[in-house]
Amino acid sequence: MTLLLVFAVVLLIAVLVSALANRTVLSTAVLFLAAGFLAGDGVLGLVHVTPATPIVATLAELALFVVLFTDGMRVGWTDLRTAWRLPGRALGWGLPLTLLVTAVIAHYVAGLDWPEALLIGAILAPTDPVFAAALVGNDKVPARLRHLLNVESGVNDGLALPFVVVLLAVAAESGDLHLADLGTELLLGVAIGVAVPWLAIRLERTRWFAVSEQYLPLNAVAIGLLVLAIGKATHANLFLAAFAAGITVATVGRREREAFEHFGELLAEVFKLVALLVFGALLTPAFFGDIAWTGWVFAILALVVARPAALAVSFLGSRLGMREQLAAMWFGPKGFASVVYGLLVLASGIAAAQQVFTLVALTIVLSIVLHSSTDVLVARGFDPTLMPAWRQRIEHRGRKLLRRGPARPTTQQPDDV
Repeated sequence: MTLLLVFAVVLLIAVLVSALANRTVLSTAVLFLAAGFLAGDGVLGLVHVTPATPIVATLAELALFVVLFTDGMRVGWTDLRTAWRLPGRALGWGLPLTLLVTAVIAHYVAGLDWPEALLIGAILAPTDPVFAAALVGNDKVPARLRHLLNVESGVNDGLALPFVVVLLAVAAESGDLHLADLGTELLLGVAIGVAVPWLAIRLERTRWFAVSEQYLPLNAVAIGLLVLAIGKATHANLFLAAFAAGITVATVGRREREAFEHFGELLAEVFKLVALLVFGALLTPAFFGDIAWTGWVFAILALVVARPAALAVSFLGSRLGMREQLAAMWFGPKGFASVVYGLLVLASGIAAAQQVFTLVALTIVLSIVLHSSTDVLVARGFDPTLMPAWRQRIEHRGRKLLRRGPARPTTQQPDDV
């Protein structure tokens, strides 16, 4: 009850200052994270949660299901085929390279064994545009950069999930990994996620049924709940089922997708914020005080080296401008999916669970603070009306020189462009 009260109060405050948050370095994510930290046992003692508290695992499972379902609904196959060039680079090369670079840092800096190092790399590979909202939501920022960050973050949660599941199984098992059972669980999740929405939408379009406009948004809700229930009953992987279901709805049910879009985003946002509140409540002053210096070095390197290095390789040969490349390299905030994957590892009981969670939690906290407090500043670099006067003069002179073209030599013909 206290948790609900604290969440309601913080949510009301967040709503009241939301317009200010969109214009300044104030961040809604930081607000909920800080509120959870202050309300937790380490400070005020209003919210009593531990990794073993049932609500932690239940909330993590439901929240991740909802978020993956809505993420999948943003990226139907048609969208991916028509605008895949830059996001494909970030996902096809950037995601696995970020995983590997983070794993190398975790192994050699934090001292983790390779299974746990690869696991933490998979947990920290996904990104979340919520913590860079002022950048991806600013129409002054180039559309291709905003599209790149949105599509990448919408897909990489689901793409990283199989790596997290498999590597968690590797870290948990010292002997037989039961790969057949694991593979069945993953494939069954995908099958349920594709079959249930496809059948439901096909059924809706028969001549025996007609959905009113008022109830149309609930169609996707019903599909999601049915996927969740069948996945639970069959012990399929719920998260892959959710992601596959979202993609299927976006692909075969455009009308259902559009009707659910606004409601689904709000629902996912509520789950994200309550998960951040609980995550903050798990952190205490003692938690940060017990982290060795190697943990702090790992967290910093994971943010300033792993993704920038991976995307630098990914963008080789692309025509993306340097300013846009630098913005994309920096804005890989570790967000909601990493929070929930970290909570799942903590609840898994593997030998290195606490160490992995500690490193993940520290990296996420630093990422939320750094990325959500710099998105407005970086966005201003793309908005001429918000630039300092000296910067506007430089940009103006540069545009004039480009319009004039290079000075032509008098003694020889200019080179072909």
